Amino acid sequence: MDYVNAFWIGGLICALVQILLDRTKLMPGRIMVLLVCTGAVLGFCNVYEPFQEFARAGASVPLLGFGNVLWQGVKEAVDNNGFLGIFQGGFKASAVGICAALVFGYIASFIFEPKMKK
Repeated sequence: MDYVNAFWIGGLICALVQILLDRTKLMPGRIMVLLVCTGAVLGFCNVYEPFQEFARAGASVPLLGFGNVLWQGVKEAVDNNGFLGIFQGGFKASAVGICAALVFGYIASFIFEPKMKK
């Protein structure tokens, strides 16, 4: 049942984002920022944790999950380091994911042909 919940909730998030892309004039970058900020706000309101327990990877993999990870890192760093934790927490919490994205993107640039021609 975990796989089913992850599949339909992740698909619902993607469908809602696709509707935003198709029906509004919002650029993709702004929608991505909106998703990250929404995940951080839901984490702040203590709503994201129960949602993630139910949806598992369907909620943690999309950009909503990244926003929640940033929020959790900032919250933990502020508890430990005070005001400076605001600047440290997000970087520490998301460093592994960002490094993986950069490394896999770099590897993919050698494997795949660019679609844009000069």
